[in-house]
Formats: sequence, structure tokens, C-alpha cells
Amino acid sequence: MKRVMTLLGFVLAVGAFMPRDVAAQGGVQQQGSTVVRRGVGSLGQNFPNPFNPETTIPFSVGDAPTCSDSGRQHRVTLRIFNLLAREVAVPVLKGGTSGVAGGQPISAIMVPCGQYEAYWDGKVRSTGRDAPSGVYSYVLEIDGVPLAKKMIVVK
Repeated sequence: MKRVMTLLGFVLAVGAFMPRDVAAQGGVQQQGSTVVRRGVGSLGQNFPNPFNPETTIPFSVGDAPTCSDSGRQHRVTLRIFNLLAREVAVPVLKGGTSGVAGGQPISAIMVPCGQYEAYWDGKVRSTGRDAPSGVYSYVLEIDGVPLAKKMIVVK
């Protein structure tokens, strides 16, 4: 319990230095727990958060849910990083939607406009071991445009 309280204290301290309003960053807007960039897509907060041992990350591509340009394909990559900015994992696409096969790593995959979910089993890709407790960031790139959020692993 003491370890969890220490971790939560650290997260609150780190959060104090994070910008609350990112609207000035090139058309990016914060809507509740979702980061939105008009015409590109959005990145939602993972759930559950904090989590142990696995989590789901919602995101949308294009102008979903309307999808005015439904024939266009977008290059999408989702990566998870530790606080040292080292890549920890590449989540997989959850389920199969919009003609895209589920279960494939989200690394430079081509997807049409739509709403998706990613799944991370909480394992470090290089070792196969569970990721240690801590704060992680996840970065979604849609056609080279990054959207980022943070998450917490608690053991």
C-alpha cells in the first residue's frame, strides 16, 4: 500500500508540470479525457487507468463518426513509452472493424476512417515480462501527426 501511495504521489507531482490546455499546439484540443485534432483523429484515455495487467486504448481516425472521406486510407502507429522515452510496446488492434483485421500490431497499418480500440497486455515487448509499476505515455500517429496521453501501471 505504501508503494502505491508513493507512486500516486509521484504521478501527481509529474502531472503538475503537464500542460492542462493544449489548444495552442497546432489545432489540438482537449475534450474531456480525449485529445482531438480536427480532420486527423482523436486519442482517448486508456481504461482502466491505473491498470494491472492489461488495458484498452480507444482512438478514432479521420473525422469519425461522420467519415465524409470514407475511401481514404490513413497510416496509423501506436506506441507505448516509459518515462525515459524508451519504446516499451506496440499494442494490437482489438477486434476487426472497418475491414481491418484485429490482433495485428498497430505499426504503420493502413486503416479507413473510423473508431478503433487497441489492446496492450501490459508486457514489455523486448523481454515478454510484465511492465513495472509507473507512468507511461502512449503516442498515436495518424499520417505522421502525433497525439499523446499518459497512463499508469500499478502492481
